Amino acid sequence: MKRILYLLHRWAGIALCLVMALWFLSGMVMLYVGYPKLTPAEQLQGLPALDGQGCCVPLAQALQASGLEGASQWRLSSVAGQPRYIFSDARGKRLVAVDARSGQRISNVSADQALAAARHFAQEAPAELLAQVEEDAWTHSKAMDPHRPLYRVAVADEAQRWLYVSGATGEVVRDASFTERSWGWLGAWLHWLYIFRGGAVDAWWTDIVIWLSIAGGVLGLSGLVVGVWRWRFRGRYKSGSRSPYREGFARWHHILGLGGGALALTWVLSGLFSMNPWKVFETPGAKPDRVAYAGGPLQSHLADQAGDVGALLRRLDSEGQPARQIEWRRVAGEMQVLVQTGAGSIVLQPNGERRPVWSEAELRDAAARLLPQARIVEQEWLKRYDAYYYGREAHTMTGQRERPLPVLRLRFDDPQAHWVVIDPASGSIVQLSSRRQRVERWLFAFLHSFDLPPLLNSRPLWDGWMLGFSLAGLGLSLSGVVLGWRRLRPMWHERSHRVSGRSAAEMQR
Repeated sequence: MKRILYLLHRWAGIALCLVMALWFLSGMVMLYVGYPKLTPAEQLQGLPALDGQGCCVPLAQALQASGLEGASQWRLSSVAGQPRYIFSDARGKRLVAVDARSGQRISNVSADQALAAARHFAQEAPAELLAQVEEDAWTHSKAMDPHRPLYRVAVADEAQRWLYVSGATGEVVRDASFTERSWGWLGAWLHWLYIFRGGAVDAWWTDIVIWLSIAGGVLGLSGLVVGVWRWRFRGRYKSGSRSPYREGFARWHHILGLGGGALALTWVLSGLFSMNPWKVFETPGAKPDRVAYAGGPLQSHLADQAGDVGALLRRLDSEGQPARQIEWRRVAGEMQVLVQTGAGSIVLQPNGERRPVWSEAELRDAAARLLPQARIVEQEWLKRYDAYYYGREAHTMTGQRERPLPVLRLRFDDPQAHWVVIDPASGSIVQLSSRRQRVERWLFAFLHSFDLPPLLNSRPLWDGWMLGFSLAGLGLSLSGVVLGWRRLRPMWHERSHRVSGRSAAEMQR
């Protein structure tokens, strides 16, 4: 049994140690440079104040012009400084834009229009259209699918950004700075094995990542067992050491494996869990009904409640709160207008009056519709972050998620033990989780990045912890690469001599 495990670890290490080393190296890069994204704050920064003069056609008219049946998201934004309605279906897979001044549907976005939109977004910085792409190294995200094809525009600003413009709406939907693009090859692109995305094996990318992670877990677990077997806790080897290895790389591989192998194993396995292999974290049974929480879907007849949008814009401007983007929502059966300004957000009623903060009773009544077969058994007001509700830096995987405070958290007694977190300022659901998803939170997010708020707030101690063990994992993997090379090199030399000898003998015949 021991010999089988030794051989398993040896040959698994030869096959995988280089992959493991690259995972550790790219993980360290991702601590500080993430995959490109356009956060809500970055998007608003690139949008001008909406001009109410000569704007806008009624929302109901624009909705009809869109031709989109069952449009469930309605908003007013701007493209190249011009107001534009944006509508999307319930699943967010189809987007339609309507010119807010003329009421005409935008049938296509030309290259010149995309370039103008990017220039305006970049505050008139010089810009150059690079290409029209379906997908490239920085746009693999599924969130980009409704916007494809994309126009890629290079902007000569301080960050040397590439801006990606939606072929459906004309909006800028992603930016990738020079720092993100350059470090990204060594970071997210390498860490997530995006070498397998967008090509002939794209359909197998998920399976490749899952099975490599499983193989890495086998390698790590077998190494821990072998390392413990080979370590003498009582007595010493003839060399006086507790490790049988005298030579440098083998000795360091053994010691680093014992010291950091367990953490290396948890990092590999937590990476596996991030892929939700075989849907193990999918929640069975009844799903929370967000439409019921809203009090029903957004329907075309409700658009009449929007009133004169131009008058609303002019009023907000006169009050010193010019709107950059407006979204119409339905919460607990009420229509409301979420206005994004340069300083934050404002929630209005359709008549333009401020919507009072939602009371606890109102939120409970609305939340009860999420799972009508269950009861709300516990509630708490969160005034600071905890282990399940917290924010991350913008460059991280979840950094674009807004996590306002204070919020109300309600717990249900359904079989899946759902929790819902609601923002009383807007009435919006900002987090919804089941028991399985909270297990995933620990198996992936915690084990992969130690993201408890007390740890995240203890920098640079957190950085030291993450970098220290990452370096140990990198050293462990690289020493394995050297040992594997030393094992294979004599075999290759022997084979080459055998082949050359056979060739010489054939020549002499």
